[in-house]
Amino acid sequence: MYAIVETGGKQYQVEEGRYVDVELLGEEQDAKVVFDKVVMIVNGKKSKVGQPYVANAKVEGTVIKIDRAKKIIVYKQRPKKGYRRKQGHRQGFARVMINKIRTTAAKKAAEAAETEA
Repeated sequence: MYAIVETGGKQYQVEEGRYVDVELLGEEQDAKVVFDKVVMIVNGKKSKVGQPYVANAKVEGTVIKIDRAKKIIVYKQRPKKGYRRKQGHRQGFARVMINKIRTTAAKKAAEAAETEA
């Protein structure tokens, strides 16, 4: 089972038990994060596509690391003009471990299991 979530203006494919590097969320390390903009959920041959988002679906995760990516060099030059600019940049990211992908069907099954117990 996997889901496609939208955060930071980008879309990411996520699975339970795996991590994903996303744009900075403004959260601290070990904080719980909920992505409620779920674009698509695929469970085997069943799939659910949102318009634009899947209703009552969310992905829960935990921030395990806040870091910056490898340095890139931005170099600008105009030939024969003596114009040169060199600048480095490191983009920040948050590494999020995906704990649970929740849908309404999964929620109803969990509630039914609780009522039986």
